[in-house]
Amino acid sequence: FTFILLPCTGFFLMLHHMNILFCGDRNVQDGLLIAVLSLLENTQEHFDIYVLTLNITMNEKIYSPIEASFIDYLNNEVSAQYDDRLYIKLIDTTSLFKCETPDANLSTRFTPCCMLRLFADKIDEIPDRILYLDTDIICRKDFGDFYYQNMEGVELAGVLDYYGSWFFRKNVLKRDYLNSGVLLMNMSELRKTGLLSKCRHMCTTKKMFMPDQSALNRLSVSKRICERKYNDQRRLHIDTVFQHFTTHFKFFPYVRTETVKPWQTEEVTTVLHIPKTEYKALFDRYYDVKKSIRLSDADKQGKGELYV
Repeated sequence: FTFILLPCTGFFLMLHHMNILFCGDRNVQDGLLIAVLSLLENTQEHFDIYVLTLNITMNEKIYSPIEASFIDYLNNEVSAQYDDRLYIKLIDTTSLFKCETPDANLSTRFTPCCMLRLFADKIDEIPDRILYLDTDIICRKDFGDFYYQNMEGVELAGVLDYYGSWFFRKNVLKRDYLNSGVLLMNMSELRKTGLLSKCRHMCTTKKMFMPDQSALNRLSVSKRICERKYNDQRRLHIDTVFQHFTTHFKFFPYVRTETVKPWQTEEVTTVLHIPKTEYKALFDRYYDVKKSIRLSDADKQGKGELYV
């Protein structure tokens, strides 16, 4: 909470802060920018955003950290345009990752960035309640009801995985396999049960499909299943709060997969057939900010001030 003194009254106004967690390397910056802008546009609350990144080479692929200059621009220029409601903290988790490398899954579709959220319990700055979001998510509506739900005795709250919940389940009588792209995390409960530590160990010793998500689902002892609208993975609905741009199957004229991400703004309309008006204002804002960041970086580079 933040307390602000109201002028000429002697009273303080208590402001809520929503804690958000993102993870990734430099390649997610476009998605991160769109996601952050969508959060700011759809709620009036303050955001404390934690971004876990890393700097590592694995399987001949280089994972470069998110640029500090990019985060600084969001904290200074973008936040000022939204009543200073945004603060982002960039956290390097390279050393944590190297200490618990997921050896059993290095040859799978797994990417190191997927696992970074599993280190949240080892980072002191992470608060007791935090909402993890993938960087291919767009917020469409206020999500206060989801964020402020009672989490007593609950480790995680999320939405069923659109496909996986039909095939993977602990309870044979009902679907219970969560998609991990939107997860409300009760960090005090997670630290108590040791779930994230158990998941890290499983990822180092057992080969799995989508290892981090699978480990969370297999090992969680208290998860809550929430409404589809809080992680809409298949298509846009009128009540969608978070739209998650996941890979999905197409069956006509032949079976194939289809993947479109938010930063592929033209394909969002031409391939997914989402009306152009739906995200036009957000995408226009995204391109404006992206252009301003490039100009700022060019100016700093010319002055020898740019750093990463």
